[in-house]
Amino acid sequence: MRNFRRILLALAAFVYFPAYLAAQASTGSIDLSAQVTPTGAQAEPVRQFTLYVLTRSYADVVQEVSGQDVLPTREEFIDTLTVSPELKAWLKAHKTLDLTTTDLDKSLTTDDIMKTPEFFAAYERSNAGGVTKGFPLPKYRESDKTANPDKYAKQKEEFLSETKKFIETHPASVQGIELELTGVNPKVAWDNLHALHAARLSQAAPDAAQVKYLAAKAQTDLDGRASISGLPPGNYWVSSLGVEATSGDRRLMWDVPITIQAGKTLRLSLSNLNASNNLKPPATP
Repeated sequence: MRNFRRILLALAAFVYFPAYLAAQASTGSIDLSAQVTPTGAQAEPVRQFTLYVLTRSYADVVQEVSGQDVLPTREEFIDTLTVSPELKAWLKAHKTLDLTTTDLDKSLTTDDIMKTPEFFAAYERSNAGGVTKGFPLPKYRESDKTANPDKYAKQKEEFLSETKKFIETHPASVQGIELELTGVNPKVAWDNLHALHAARLSQAAPDAAQVKYLAAKAQTDLDGRASISGLPPGNYWVSSLGVEATSGDRRLMWDVPITIQAGKTLRLSLSNLNASNNLKPPATP
């Protein structure tokens, strides 16, 4: 019985060992090393760090995922705001979305303030209550709007005319208007929109890379080394999937193209020299 088992094992080895050698000869392998060199210091091995072999560049995967989760344009975003049409028009005509910058007053003309309800209300709040000497006070009353519309219209027109003249003769009175615009500042919503988008991409891109384009992966040892075998010949990318390897002041990501040849071992050193900087979702404009 023992002899029979030995014969079977010998036959199995005879059949499968050549097939194993053929498989090894028809595939290739990679010997990896990864290190990070901080400024003014020696290189440090990247320990217990997972590296992925992809059939597509991770940068392209990020672009693919981004194309499926498209942010609205600046103009489209402005159209969704619950502000006056005049403020929407002003935002579209200017580069800024931040109405709380300290130099906002330099971007505002007298007509901008007079014609844009949010700017006019902010200007009034900024200068009312005795803060600014000589600031015009309205004489019209809301009760006259229906009871005495002619009087209301005349007094309101006089107030607006006086206010416009005051702005033109006292340009310093516009300073500080940004402090009264926090409630309608679209920059907060714009930043939140982009932050949520970046968070979605940072999750979706690695998932897509592993589900659709993963050929192999390995974790580095305490010396920063790893080996991967059994890769069919072809073009690949060794990637950290946007995860940073850190040491000191350096934070590196990799997305390195390689070519695997049958029966050969590729030796690849990942370092500061072949690190990538474009593997994160775009920052907020």
